[in-house]
Amino acid sequence: MPDIHSPERSEQGGAPPISAGVSPPRSRRRRVLVHPGAWWLWSLALGTAATRTGNPLLLALLIAVSAYVVSTCRPHAPDARSYTAFLRLALAVLLIRLVFAVALGSPVPGTHTLLTLPEVPLPHWAQGIRLGGEVTAESLLFALYDGLRLAALLVCVGAANALANPARLLKSLPGALYETGVAVVVALTFAPNLIADVHRLRAARRLRGRPDSGVRGLLQVGLPVLEGALERSIALAAAMDARGYGRTAEVPAPVRRTTTVLTLGGLLGVCAGTYGLLTAEAGTYGLPLLLAGVIASLAGLRLGGRRSPRTRYRPDPWDARAWLVTASGAVPAVLLTLAAATDPAALAPAVVPLTAPTLPLWPAAAVLVALLPAFVAPTPKEPS
Repeated sequence: MPDIHSPERSEQGGAPPISAGVSPPRSRRRRVLVHPGAWWLWSLALGTAATRTGNPLLLALLIAVSAYVVSTCRPHAPDARSYTAFLRLALAVLLIRLVFAVALGSPVPGTHTLLTLPEVPLPHWAQGIRLGGEVTAESLLFALYDGLRLAALLVCVGAANALANPARLLKSLPGALYETGVAVVVALTFAPNLIADVHRLRAARRLRGRPDSGVRGLLQVGLPVLEGALERSIALAAAMDARGYGRTAEVPAPVRRTTTVLTLGGLLGVCAGTYGLLTAEAGTYGLPLLLAGVIASLAGLRLGGRRSPRTRYRPDPWDARAWLVTASGAVPAVLLTLAAATDPAALAPAVVPLTAPTLPLWPAAAVLVALLPAFVAPTPKEPS
């Protein structure tokens, strides 16, 4: 019998021993991913940029940028496949908005009539609503711009679901928000798990030669999907109970009162500061009050975390890549907000009179900055 430390062991397929003081191979080291909070901030910033413009060219550029980053950086996990479903949902929302504009009309006046549908007479109490009638190019373009903005916002949320693992995001929350974070994470993981179950069941039905599309296939796939959701709920409840979910530590009464005062006072300060920033009369004290409220709220959350003793296994570090990802999303959000205030005609093209939209250069360059994560945080390919 050959010795386990001899060269014959390696030639026969066994793994050679790793001596003390020798680092493991690069392929066996744990790869540090980008912090999930950075991906959510990046996606929410892109969504904010989408809400500041109605230019279809900029909105299409935002969708293209998010799609490229997702295709480059999303991890190799089943829940990362939900981005395609969000793309389909965004397309469905856009089509529904156009159908409503055709069937119910639009408040936008127009002179370029495309077609005239039979109009259904409505009672007097339904004034302002019509069914059918003239369909103008101006009303269709207004509905297209409006629906494309909502579609871009849905695509940005889908990018966050595909790039950031909700379970990893839960580890980064402060202890005071742990219970709320669990509820949010369970809600966020519902759609990816549902989509993964549908793909798995449809593949199994195709292997068995059974229909996997149409109304019949949808009805026969629905019941197993619901059963899988129920099983996951029971397993999650058992896992939470086994890990002592909900237990709290004893905290002195002065600390509890201080936590309550800081948290409530900080939230009130944030609300009052935000109101001050939105109104011209209170613009002088709005920003200081907002900053004081944020600091007080963070201090209250810090003290409130003492009631939830828990540990983090392999916490995700907030490194330079996380800062770059967050900053690349904040740049288009800030610059498009400034552009909407300084040049609203470029970011919200008018449909009356009917004109073709133009692509503003520096807002488009700001959107392209969001491509930075594709170069600083790509996900390596799976080993074959």
